[in-house]
Amino acid sequence: MLKQGSVLDRYFEITERGSTSSREIRGGVATFFAMSYIVVLNPLILAGADSSGAELGFERVAAVTALVAGILTIVMGAWAKYPFALATGLGVNAFVAITVATNPGLTWPDIMGLVMLAGLTMLVLVLTGFRTAVFNAVPESLKTAIVVGIGLFIALIGLVNAGFVRRIPDVAGTTVPVGLGFEGVLIGWPTLVFVVGLILTIALVVRRVRGAILIGVLAATILAVVIEAVANVGPSFIPGEDPNPQGWSLVVPELPTGAWVSLPDLSLIGNVSLFGAFGRLGATAAILLTFTILLSIFFDAMGTMVGLANEAKLVDKKGNIPGVDRVLIVDALGAVAGGAGSVSSNQIYVESGAGIGEGARTGLANVVTGVLFLLAMFITPLISLVPFEAVAPALVVVGFMMVAQVGRINFDDWGIAIPAFLTFTLMPFTYSIANGLGAGFIAFVLIRAIQGRGREVHPLMWVVAGAFVVFFGIGPIEQILGI
Repeated sequence: MLKQGSVLDRYFEITERGSTSSREIRGGVATFFAMSYIVVLNPLILAGADSSGAELGFERVAAVTALVAGILTIVMGAWAKYPFALATGLGVNAFVAITVATNPGLTWPDIMGLVMLAGLTMLVLVLTGFRTAVFNAVPESLKTAIVVGIGLFIALIGLVNAGFVRRIPDVAGTTVPVGLGFEGVLIGWPTLVFVVGLILTIALVVRRVRGAILIGVLAATILAVVIEAVANVGPSFIPGEDPNPQGWSLVVPELPTGAWVSLPDLSLIGNVSLFGAFGRLGATAAILLTFTILLSIFFDAMGTMVGLANEAKLVDKKGNIPGVDRVLIVDALGAVAGGAGSVSSNQIYVESGAGIGEGARTGLANVVTGVLFLLAMFITPLISLVPFEAVAPALVVVGFMMVAQVGRINFDDWGIAIPAFLTFTLMPFTYSIANGLGAGFIAFVLIRAIQGRGREVHPLMWVVAGAFVVFFGIGPIEQILGI
């Protein structure tokens, strides 16, 4: 392990931030396990054909997803020096896929061009200082609400991915949108893996065992592999067949039967048309789509960054992140690189909290995560070894750690308490960090104005609140414009 005072120790500020090289390595591995599913999930989301009948292809998307995530994560760690890993953003990739599917004249290169334009615009906002100024304009209690909201969000992701909480089908008489297990009952071996993993992880964390979260993930994975080998559970969903509520949610934990190592196909890189959508949809429609993508990646990243930095105790006394400009520049480049690689915008991942919960505090953890992503280009079959159900316990435990900061919110001041409440409830309820931020920001400026305290609101908060009004009203705006 690295010696205190060594070149790498000084460069990454490992000792200064109260960490050790072993914690950073464990944290980097834990973050990779928590995020590795995106290498499998992203190709599934971007699997549809565009108007020309062209498809991106599973293997090509998987390879470039791993490549872009690996490079950006290493850059974030080696240059910005924070343990914030990046990969294709869920939400943006779904929006991209839906946009292609619902616009007959749009192709994959066209929509990826819009993603690149959004990233380039965000890069300009960072370089001009606007994005950092917005970050600094957010009141402290709202920043804490962001941490709490992300904690609830990441816990819900874990519970849903594990099948412990499931959506209830839209049928007559349904009164609740989600429920426990399948039809109110916990069933299936995958759920058992989650429960055992959660109990084990909690026990290890409570006992303050080193590597608790990573041990929990590995133990649950081994249990899952054994169960699949014996019981042959299979996936929960196979195209063309009825769903299997007792199956694995996405990744089936079985050893690959074919080649474990293969050369990646990176032919998607550069397959992008920067202004193609303007010619096919018109300038107004293309600009609105770019604006929607921009707002999503702008505020998703800001919220995630705030939450992770606070959890890692990497903020100063004013709640600001030292050297935040570098973090924001890398994040902006994530959208540019994701669009250029045809795998959608890359952004900071809330699952980085798994590594932070393991003790990661520096960019060294990111370097470890990034190298593992690069290796995943060649050993993609092994990525399918770790099921959601084995990683979900780590997300639930990390979610608890983040929600524990709720006591820092000033609930005596309703002008900040109500916006904070909307922020941390709507993040999990709408499955979107940006939605929670938008509701909280709008509520904050509105209530302060009603209280006669509008002058206390930073001018940029008014600007951002106005932008979110447009963001939430994008549907009616498109109807009015006939788009």
